[in-house]
Amino acid sequence: MSEAGLQGLRDKLDNIDNELLKLINERMKVVHEVGVLKAQSGGAIYRPEREKAIIDRLESLNDGMLNRAAIEALFLEIFAISRNLELPENVAYLGPEGSFTHQAAEARFGAMSSYVSISSIKGIFREVNTKKARFGVVPIENSSNGIVTDTINCLNKYNLKIIAEVVLDIHHTLASTCDKVSDIKKIYSKDIAFEQCRKFLTNFGLDEVELIPIESTTKAAKIAATEAGSAAICPHVGAKLHNLPILFENIEDKDNNKTRFFIISDFENTQSGNDKTSILVRFKDRQGALVEFLSDFNELEINLTKIKSHIVEGDSIFFIDFDGHQDDENVKSVLDKHREKVKVLGSYVKEINDI
Repeated sequence: MSEAGLQGLRDKLDNIDNELLKLINERMKVVHEVGVLKAQSGGAIYRPEREKAIIDRLESLNDGMLNRAAIEALFLEIFAISRNLELPENVAYLGPEGSFTHQAAEARFGAMSSYVSISSIKGIFREVNTKKARFGVVPIENSSNGIVTDTINCLNKYNLKIIAEVVLDIHHTLASTCDKVSDIKKIYSKDIAFEQCRKFLTNFGLDEVELIPIESTTKAAKIAATEAGSAAICPHVGAKLHNLPILFENIEDKDNNKTRFFIISDFENTQSGNDKTSILVRFKDRQGALVEFLSDFNELEINLTKIKSHIVEGDSIFFIDFDGHQDDENVKSVLDKHREKVKVLGSYVKEINDI
């Protein structure tokens, strides 16, 4: 291609970028007007069901090179910037910076949001409950390690609502300042990460070095960056955050390792047409109680996607996910019938059937 032809294409791109900037600024002016109205009425800034409807509409109109994932990547960031223009609000996540929960938070709230690192799941619920943070992001389950007990306990204790779910692929790296694996004498990470990478450690003889469990994989990277002869099992972003060289990528045993996160707040979503609802159910100690409860869902053709038993303060309860919104007629019928047994945790846009 000639230099003149290349310059012509660059000029064309510049003109398109100029027009995009103009249109985005026009959108932000309208967003500001929306923010003023919401501030007067006390309406929620983050509406996952509204964002889904916009992306669905744009996908239906799309006849170009972008697929749905690309449309989501572009517009979720625009939505996040818009929310910060409307009303900047704190997002509390299970820290430290660079943790998987932090990544899940940024996946929904974008790079410009105000993030608050909290050291415990209980602390996140307290921050949202006292309105010091508008949103909280907490892990609920991992495909390898199951349900997160602290999250279930806090969902039972606090009257906050699940307003969205985020499912994140979990990948671990082995990062170290050591040039060779044989130079590594100790490895820092969370105990759960050691379990998820057991085959890798065994294959490389690293199961015989000192494995030191600490509270976060990001802190593991921070320590390994300054301590000779050490390494960290940590996410890619954690290694990058502390300028720690990566020796191996994707060292987890299972290639479908996922973690599901909940976004919690103090409001409820309206119906989106593709919803999931989570509830806690506490039964009296009576034979057949669970079967009778579940048969009502079956009769009304409500698809149950998860049933997990759990002990809270000595009582057996069930954490249940099912398709549908709490305001759907069939769902409402079942919940009203069993209202004394059920705590509705929230209805939200369904991201995935199960992990």
